[in-house]
Amino acid sequence: MEVITHALPGLLEFRPRIFGDPRGAFFESFSARTMEGLGLPRHHWVQDNQSSSKAGTLRGLHFQRPPHAQAKLVRVAQGRALDVVVDLRHRSPTFGQHVKVLLTAGLGNVLYVPEGFAHGFVAEEDNTLFLYKCSDYYTPTTEGGLRWDDPGLGIDWGLTGEALVSPKDAILPTLAELENPF
Repeated sequence: MEVITHALPGLLEFRPRIFGDPRGAFFESFSARTMEGLGLPRHHWVQDNQSSSKAGTLRGLHFQRPPHAQAKLVRVAQGRALDVVVDLRHRSPTFGQHVKVLLTAGLGNVLYVPEGFAHGFVAEEDNTLFLYKCSDYYTPTTEGGLRWDDPGLGIDWGLTGEALVSPKDAILPTLAELENPF
């Protein structure tokens, strides 16, 4: 498995070796041993989520506040999505910065998003199937988020048309307005 580091400390991308033959393909999408070997915290993954989105659907930018902050492992099982992660950790030298990673079913790549980051994605194809592995349960009273179009973040989502955004995501605060728990 190839491990790719990104500009935000703690954010890692895993690209598995894909074994293909005339029947199809096989790859290992998760290995606790690999993660522990990299010095990552040992998470007790407690919840898996799945969403299906049509092209142009933008979900995020989301996080959960302590004591229910979540680390996530995210990947695309079908289609492609531009994944965006924003560093919310006040003491981090990369606070307020973001990274974009293209997740595709063909690559099978997985992104590790530690606690203290906001996360979102835009589906680039119809029927994009997005999978999330979470280190804590969804807790409505601790959910939070940032506006996807916050001018202070300056995220280029690569959209060719209008984003399909939920009413809830459309009214999230900007980073400057956020009561940041991290």
